[in-house]
Amino acid sequence: MFSRKSSLLPICGLSLVMAMGFAVALPETNYLGIFANEGSVGVTPPGCKAHYSAASGEYTITGGGANMWATTDAFYFVWKKVFGDVSLTADIKWVGTSAAEHRKAVLIIRQSLDPGSSYADAVSHGNGLTSLQFRGAANEQTYQVVAAEDGPSRLRIVRKGSRIVMYSGRPGEELKATDPVEFISFKDPVYVGLGVCSHVATTLETAIFSNVKLEEIAPAK
Repeated sequence: MFSRKSSLLPICGLSLVMAMGFAVALPETNYLGIFANEGSVGVTPPGCKAHYSAASGEYTITGGGANMWATTDAFYFVWKKVFGDVSLTADIKWVGTSAAEHRKAVLIIRQSLDPGSSYADAVSHGNGLTSLQFRGAANEQTYQVVAAEDGPSRLRIVRKGSRIVMYSGRPGEELKATDPVEFISFKDPVYVGLGVCSHVATTLETAIFSNVKLEEIAPAK
């Protein structure tokens, strides 16, 4: 079940903390950078968490979950609700080695926080496989379009209406596009963000997302 991690109640740009029966106003800090919230989608083990470094702009996400595939997903998610067309880009680096070749670090667009939600993601697997995965409608099967190059460190996912494209490559290089996917049943708003799945229900994996850029794309005139 998805859960929010926050002990602060935001009111008009301030946060209220209850101390000795009194509400104390404190300046609100954006502890997730450009994103709004974090939590588990589906069943994950204890210890999932996210940390944003304002100094470096990096997101360090530790997540668990059996998989993001077939008809249901389990992973840890940092997200923001977005209306309309959007582009999300990030460099991805795994922390440590792992026997789980299909651990997944993802840039993802989801219809909802339900485990069986329709979605599309640009995913970096632990073994270097990179693909655009998608579930066209709730609780249907997941499919994928595999990138030509293994192990790219920079990914981008772009939504324009029902059309989704993944781009992949290395920093400083021109990113290469996959064939588009055009039949995902998204309705605004959608959940856009970063996630990590360990691919083993009882373990955790950690990935670092850097140079993260979220752009809401204005409709063409």
